[in-house]
Amino acid sequence: MPVLRQLRERFAKERPLAGKRLAACLHVTTETANLMVALQAGGADVALCASNPLSTQDDVAAHLVRDHGIKVFAIKGEDHATYYEHIRAALAHRPEITMDDGADLVGALHMIALNRLDDLAPPVRKWVETLSAAERKALVAGVAGSTEETTTGVIRLKAMAKDGVLQFPVIAVNDSDTKHLFDNRYGTGQSTLDGVIRATNMLIAGSTVVVAGYGWCGRGFALRARGAGANVLVTEIDPMKALEAQMDGYRVTTMADAARVGDLFVTMTGNVEVIRVEHMRAMKDGAVLANSGHFNVEIDLEGLKKAARGPVAVRAFVEEWQLDGKKIFVLGDGRLINLAAAEGHPASVMDMSFANQALAAEHVVNHAKTLAKDVHRIPDELDREIARLKLQAMGVAIDTLTPAQKKYLASWDMGT
Repeated sequence: MPVLRQLRERFAKERPLAGKRLAACLHVTTETANLMVALQAGGADVALCASNPLSTQDDVAAHLVRDHGIKVFAIKGEDHATYYEHIRAALAHRPEITMDDGADLVGALHMIALNRLDDLAPPVRKWVETLSAAERKALVAGVAGSTEETTTGVIRLKAMAKDGVLQFPVIAVNDSDTKHLFDNRYGTGQSTLDGVIRATNMLIAGSTVVVAGYGWCGRGFALRARGAGANVLVTEIDPMKALEAQMDGYRVTTMADAARVGDLFVTMTGNVEVIRVEHMRAMKDGAVLANSGHFNVEIDLEGLKKAARGPVAVRAFVEEWQLDGKKIFVLGDGRLINLAAAEGHPASVMDMSFANQALAAEHVVNHAKTLAKDVHRIPDELDREIARLKLQAMGVAIDTLTPAQKKYLASWDMGT
């Protein structure tokens, strides 16, 4: 991760985060470990919890605690109560900066701010109820700003901003070009296919793969599935994205029609109940269902539990359900398959994403007093600097504009 390494070296010299308490709710992987160490080098007092119950690499968590003295609250396979106990522990760090992947920390802080304690998970609610009104207010008021890693989290935060309830500025790291054009497309594309293959050992070539959602994650996975020899179908609700998928050479159809022919279904929409029981009833015997959206809500697992018999664990991260005399296989409990069954994105693409996170944290510290309580992009010059550093690390040289070209681009009076 050469870009993040350069930032870590600068942070160690300049200490831009000195004395700041930072709580991060991210996937606890080797790549995240590099980010935590870089933030610590910048002077931050860091606490880390998991943003997904199945994505933690336990050896990484232990390493951060033992070798770097970083507080980590995460266990691979943790249950719902433990997950939220770890969210509570991160909040108890009383952060001045939060760093989210899915907006769980920010969401909890806003439920506290709005006094909607019944909407908090029990471990968090019980702790908050021990705090005085002044302590609750101070907990939220103490946050100078936040950063958000993923599409799902940004959607939630923009909804908060639209409703006028956002309590502090948030940098939408996912909106950076050096994040979503690379992490979402190439990282999610490759790691999702990797997770499916590790979990199932299924042959992709000749299979019919249904991709639900043609955002940058869906585009990346569709590209990788086609490259592996699959017949790829795309389902969408956005006419512009559907048109792009069609002209990219994929067959665009509805989920109702795709359900009858698909061998592998992968949801990547950020929405709920994308695959419902009515779709599962129409599927082939042996259909495989996986999700690579942030939360495990895209496949209607509650509906499946009511309608089917099971589950039976047939492999690690593979559960078999009996529905209308057919077998339906669900991977990774409907959670992010690339992190449940594999290792997530390659470090080289997370290099850019986490460089964005580090610079976003520094930007919050430097500009917290002037940033509005809204969702912001990282400044374009920082986005481009990350791209420049990445190209440099890859040994790639690019052209620069000549004086004549600069003059031409800045003029309006030069015609044909």
